[in-house]
Amino acid sequence: MTIYVGIGGWTYEDWRGPFYPEGLAQKRELEYASSKLTSIEINGTYYGAQKPSSFQKWRAETPDNFVFSVKGTRYATNRKNLAESKESVERFLASGITELKEKLGPINWQFMATKKFDPADFENFFKLLPPEQDGVRLRHAVEVRHPTFQCRAFVDLARHYNVAIITGADSDFPVIADLTADFAYVRIMGTSDQHEKGYSEQALDEWAYRARTLAEGQVPGDLATYGEKQSPKPHDVFLYVISGHKVLNPAAAMALIERLK
Repeated sequence: MTIYVGIGGWTYEDWRGPFYPEGLAQKRELEYASSKLTSIEINGTYYGAQKPSSFQKWRAETPDNFVFSVKGTRYATNRKNLAESKESVERFLASGITELKEKLGPINWQFMATKKFDPADFENFFKLLPPEQDGVRLRHAVEVRHPTFQCRAFVDLARHYNVAIITGADSDFPVIADLTADFAYVRIMGTSDQHEKGYSEQALDEWAYRARTLAEGQVPGDLATYGEKQSPKPHDVFLYVISGHKVLNPAAAMALIERLK
Protein backbone atom coordinates (compact mmCIF):
# COMPACT_ATOMS: atom_id res chain seq x y z
CA MET A 1 0.00 0.00 0.00
CA THR A 2 1.12 3.55 -0.74
CA ILE A 3 -0.39 6.86 0.34
CA TYR A 4 -0.09 9.56 -2.32
CA VAL A 5 -0.74 13.17 -1.36
CA GLY A 6 -0.97 16.18 -3.63
CA ILE A 7 -2.95 19.04 -5.09
CA GLY A 8 -5.21 19.74 -8.06
CA GLY A 9 -3.18 21.07 -10.98
CA TRP A 10 0.14 22.88 -10.70
CA THR A 11 -0.28 26.07 -12.76
CA TYR A 12 -1.65 28.75 -10.44
CA GLU A 13 -0.23 32.26 -10.37
CA ASP A 14 -0.84 32.78 -6.65
CA TRP A 15 1.43 29.84 -5.81
CA ARG A 16 4.39 31.80 -7.20
CA GLY A 17 6.05 33.07 -4.05
CA PRO A 18 4.18 31.16 -1.33
CA PHE A 19 4.97 27.77 -2.93
CA TYR A 20 7.13 28.21 -6.02
CA PRO A 21 10.41 30.05 -5.34
CA GLU A 22 10.69 33.59 -6.70
CA GLY A 23 12.25 33.55 -10.14
CA LEU A 24 11.46 29.88 -10.88
CA ALA A 25 10.70 29.52 -14.58
CA GLN A 26 7.09 28.54 -15.20
CA LYS A 27 8.21 25.58 -17.33
CA ARG A 28 9.92 24.14 -14.24
CA GLU A 29 6.92 24.38 -11.91
CA LEU A 30 5.85 20.76 -12.40
CA GLU A 31 9.41 19.61 -11.76
CA TYR A 32 9.45 21.61 -8.52
CA ALA A 33 5.94 20.58 -7.38
CA SER A 34 6.67 16.90 -7.96
CA SER A 35 9.78 17.18 -5.80
CA LYS A 36 7.64 18.33 -2.85
CA LEU A 37 4.49 16.25 -3.40
CA THR A 38 3.84 12.63 -4.33
CA SER A 39 0.91 13.10 -6.71
CA ILE A 40 -1.02 15.72 -8.68
CA GLU A 41 -4.54 15.56 -10.08
CA ILE A 42 -4.59 16.81 -13.68
CA ASN A 43 -7.65 19.05 -14.02
CA GLY A 44 -7.38 20.34 -17.59
CA THR A 45 -8.45 17.00 -19.05
CA TYR A 46 -11.95 17.61 -17.69
CA TYR A 47 -12.40 20.62 -19.96
CA GLY A 48 -10.60 19.50 -23.11
CA ALA A 49 -8.20 17.01 -24.65
CA GLN A 50 -4.47 17.32 -24.04
CA LYS A 51 -1.80 16.29 -26.54
CA PRO A 52 -0.11 12.88 -26.12
CA SER A 53 3.20 14.77 -26.17
CA SER A 54 2.09 16.71 -23.07
CA PHE A 55 1.57 13.49 -21.10
CA GLN A 56 4.95 12.24 -22.29
CA LYS A 57 6.57 15.49 -21.13
CA TRP A 58 4.86 15.39 -17.73
CA ARG A 59 5.94 11.82 -17.19
CA ALA A 60 9.55 12.72 -18.03
CA GLU A 61 9.63 15.74 -15.71
CA THR A 62 8.55 13.91 -12.55
CA PRO A 63 10.31 11.45 -10.19
CA ASP A 64 10.05 7.69 -10.65
CA ASN A 65 7.65 7.22 -7.73
CA PHE A 66 5.35 10.10 -8.71
CA VAL A 67 1.75 9.44 -9.84
CA PHE A 68 -0.84 11.55 -11.65
CA SER A 69 -4.58 11.23 -11.27
CA VAL A 70 -6.52 12.43 -14.29
CA LYS A 71 -9.97 13.98 -14.48
CA GLY A 72 -12.20 12.33 -17.05
CA THR A 73 -13.83 14.44 -19.73
CA ARG A 74 -16.97 16.34 -18.81
CA TYR A 75 -18.46 15.30 -22.16
CA ALA A 76 -18.84 11.80 -20.72
CA THR A 77 -20.30 12.72 -17.32
CA ASN A 78 -22.48 15.76 -18.07
CA ARG A 79 -25.24 13.74 -19.72
CA LYS A 80 -28.81 12.88 -18.81
CA ASN A 81 -28.40 9.37 -20.27
CA LEU A 82 -24.98 7.98 -19.41
CA ALA A 83 -25.30 5.11 -21.87
CA GLU A 84 -24.70 7.75 -24.54
CA SER A 85 -21.22 8.43 -23.13
CA LYS A 86 -19.57 5.53 -24.92
CA GLU A 87 -17.84 7.52 -27.68
CA SER A 88 -16.74 10.26 -25.25
CA VAL A 89 -15.24 7.70 -22.87
CA GLU A 90 -13.44 5.86 -25.65
CA ARG A 91 -12.12 9.08 -27.18
CA PHE A 92 -10.84 10.25 -23.79
CA LEU A 93 -9.10 6.97 -22.98
CA ALA A 94 -7.41 7.02 -26.39
CA SER A 95 -6.39 10.69 -26.11
CA GLY A 96 -2.91 10.02 -24.76
CA ILE A 97 -3.36 9.57 -21.00
CA THR A 98 -1.66 6.16 -21.24
CA GLU A 99 1.55 7.98 -22.23
CA LEU A 100 1.89 8.47 -18.46
CA LYS A 101 2.43 4.68 -18.30
CA GLU A 102 3.30 3.56 -14.78
CA LYS A 103 2.65 7.10 -13.50
CA LEU A 104 -1.03 6.95 -14.41
CA GLY A 105 -3.09 6.81 -11.25
CA PRO A 106 -6.90 6.82 -10.98
CA ILE A 107 -9.25 8.54 -13.40
CA ASN A 108 -11.71 10.85 -11.64
CA TRP A 109 -15.06 10.81 -13.41
CA GLN A 110 -16.65 13.86 -11.80
CA PHE A 111 -20.40 14.46 -11.95
CA MET A 112 -22.25 17.71 -11.43
CA ALA A 113 -24.08 18.23 -8.14
CA THR A 114 -27.40 18.11 -9.99
CA LYS A 115 -26.83 14.53 -11.23
CA LYS A 116 -29.00 12.12 -9.23
CA PHE A 117 -28.47 8.43 -8.65
CA ASP A 118 -30.28 6.12 -11.03
CA PRO A 119 -29.08 2.49 -10.70
CA ALA A 120 -29.59 1.55 -14.35
CA ASP A 121 -28.06 4.79 -15.59
CA PHE A 122 -24.89 4.36 -13.54
CA GLU A 123 -24.56 0.68 -14.30
CA ASN A 124 -24.60 1.61 -17.98
CA PHE A 125 -21.76 4.05 -17.30
CA PHE A 126 -19.70 1.60 -15.24
CA LYS A 127 -19.93 -0.91 -18.07
CA LEU A 128 -18.13 1.60 -20.31
CA LEU A 129 -15.03 1.72 -18.08
CA PRO A 130 -12.39 -0.81 -19.19
CA PRO A 131 -9.69 -2.20 -16.86
CA GLU A 132 -6.87 -1.35 -19.28
CA GLN A 133 -5.98 0.74 -22.33
CA ASP A 134 -2.93 0.29 -24.55
CA GLY A 135 -1.60 -2.27 -22.08
CA VAL A 136 -1.79 0.24 -19.19
CA ARG A 137 -3.92 -0.56 -16.14
CA LEU A 138 -6.85 1.79 -15.59
CA ARG A 139 -8.30 2.58 -12.16
CA HIS A 140 -11.67 4.33 -12.20
CA ALA A 141 -13.27 6.52 -9.54
CA VAL A 142 -16.48 8.54 -9.51
CA GLU A 143 -17.08 11.82 -7.74
CA VAL A 144 -20.80 12.28 -7.08
CA ARG A 145 -22.31 15.22 -5.25
CA HIS A 146 -26.05 14.61 -4.89
CA PRO A 147 -27.59 13.21 -1.66
CA THR A 148 -29.37 10.43 -3.58
CA PHE A 149 -26.04 8.60 -3.81
CA GLN A 150 -25.92 8.13 -0.04
CA CYS A 151 -27.38 4.63 -0.17
CA ARG A 152 -26.35 1.00 -0.14
CA ALA A 153 -27.50 0.43 -3.74
CA PHE A 154 -24.89 2.84 -5.06
CA VAL A 155 -22.14 1.40 -2.88
CA ASP A 156 -22.98 -2.15 -3.95
CA LEU A 157 -23.01 -1.15 -7.62
CA ALA A 158 -19.64 0.61 -7.44
CA ARG A 159 -18.16 -2.33 -5.54
CA HIS A 160 -19.42 -4.80 -8.15
CA TYR A 161 -17.58 -2.91 -10.91
CA ASN A 162 -14.46 -2.16 -8.80
CA VAL A 163 -15.02 1.58 -9.13
CA ALA A 164 -13.91 3.76 -6.22
CA ILE A 165 -16.30 6.30 -4.73
CA ILE A 166 -14.40 9.51 -4.16
CA THR A 167 -14.69 10.86 -0.63
CA GLY A 168 -15.21 14.61 -0.94
CA ALA A 169 -14.76 16.07 2.53
CA ASP A 170 -14.67 19.37 4.39
CA SER A 171 -17.26 20.86 2.04
CA ASP A 172 -21.02 21.06 1.59
CA PHE A 173 -21.04 17.93 -0.58
CA PRO A 174 -22.19 14.54 0.78
CA VAL A 175 -19.48 12.32 2.25
CA ILE A 176 -19.43 8.70 1.10
CA ALA A 177 -16.36 6.90 2.45
CA ASP A 178 -17.15 3.27 1.62
CA LEU A 179 -14.20 1.38 0.09
CA THR A 180 -15.51 -0.06 -3.18
CA ALA A 181 -12.30 -0.70 -5.14
CA ASP A 182 -8.73 -1.72 -4.35
CA PHE A 183 -7.75 1.91 -3.73
CA ALA A 184 -9.21 4.92 -1.93
CA TYR A 185 -9.55 8.42 -3.40
CA VAL A 186 -10.06 11.44 -1.13
CA ARG A 187 -10.42 15.13 -1.96
CA ILE A 188 -10.40 17.53 0.99
CA MET A 189 -11.62 21.07 0.47
CA GLY A 190 -11.35 22.83 3.81
CA THR A 191 -8.20 24.96 3.74
CA SER A 192 -8.61 28.50 5.07
CA ASP A 193 -6.50 31.59 5.67
CA GLN A 194 -6.95 31.12 9.42
CA HIS A 195 -4.10 28.61 9.53
CA GLU A 196 -0.53 28.87 8.28
CA LYS A 197 -0.78 25.48 6.57
CA GLY A 198 -4.40 25.80 5.49
CA TYR A 199 -5.58 23.41 8.21
CA SER A 200 -5.02 23.44 11.96
CA GLU A 201 -2.37 21.09 13.34
CA GLN A 202 -5.12 18.96 14.85
CA ALA A 203 -7.00 18.73 11.54
CA LEU A 204 -3.80 17.71 9.74
CA ASP A 205 -3.17 15.03 12.36
CA GLU A 206 -6.72 13.76 11.88
CA TRP A 207 -6.40 13.55 8.09
CA ALA A 208 -3.07 11.75 8.38
CA TYR A 209 -4.76 9.24 10.71
CA ARG A 210 -7.68 8.81 8.29
CA ALA A 211 -5.30 8.23 5.36
CA ARG A 212 -3.42 5.53 7.30
CA THR A 213 -6.69 3.90 8.32
CA LEU A 214 -7.91 3.80 4.71
CA ALA A 215 -4.56 2.36 3.62
CA GLU A 216 -5.17 -0.49 6.08
CA GLY A 217 -8.50 -1.15 4.35
CA GLN A 218 -10.68 0.29 7.06
CA VAL A 219 -12.93 3.36 7.07
CA PRO A 220 -12.36 5.87 9.89
CA GLY A 221 -15.30 5.95 12.26
CA ASP A 222 -15.99 9.64 11.70
CA LEU A 223 -16.57 9.26 7.93
CA ALA A 224 -20.03 8.23 6.72
CA THR A 225 -20.58 4.86 5.04
CA TYR A 226 -23.69 3.30 3.54
CA GLY A 227 -22.73 -0.22 2.42
CA GLU A 228 -21.81 -3.49 4.06
CA LYS A 229 -18.56 -3.50 5.98
CA GLN A 230 -15.74 -5.36 4.21
CA SER A 231 -12.85 -7.41 5.55
CA PRO A 232 -9.77 -5.14 5.79
CA LYS A 233 -7.06 -5.46 3.15
CA PRO A 234 -4.36 -2.95 2.15
CA HIS A 235 -5.36 -0.13 -0.19
CA ASP A 236 -3.40 2.52 -2.04
CA VAL A 237 -4.70 5.95 -1.04
CA PHE A 238 -4.80 9.06 -3.23
CA LEU A 239 -5.48 12.22 -1.21
CA TYR A 240 -5.69 15.67 -2.78
CA VAL A 241 -6.03 19.08 -1.15
CA ILE A 242 -8.23 21.15 -3.46
CA SER A 243 -10.52 24.20 -3.44
CA GLY A 244 -10.78 26.05 -0.12
CA HIS A 245 -8.10 28.72 0.36
CA LYS A 246 -6.21 27.45 -2.65
CA VAL A 247 -2.99 29.38 -2.09
CA LEU A 248 -2.31 27.23 1.00
CA ASN A 249 -3.18 23.86 -0.53
CA PRO A 250 0.46 22.93 -1.27
CA ALA A 251 1.40 23.75 2.34
CA ALA A 252 -1.37 21.50 3.65
CA ALA A 253 -0.35 18.68 1.31
CA MET A 254 3.30 18.92 2.33
CA ALA A 255 2.33 18.95 6.00
CA LEU A 256 0.35 15.73 5.49
CA ILE A 257 3.26 14.10 3.65
CA GLU A 258 5.54 14.96 6.55
CA ARG A 259 3.12 13.36 9.01
CA LEU A 260 2.82 10.23 6.91
CA LYS A 261 6.54 9.56 6.62
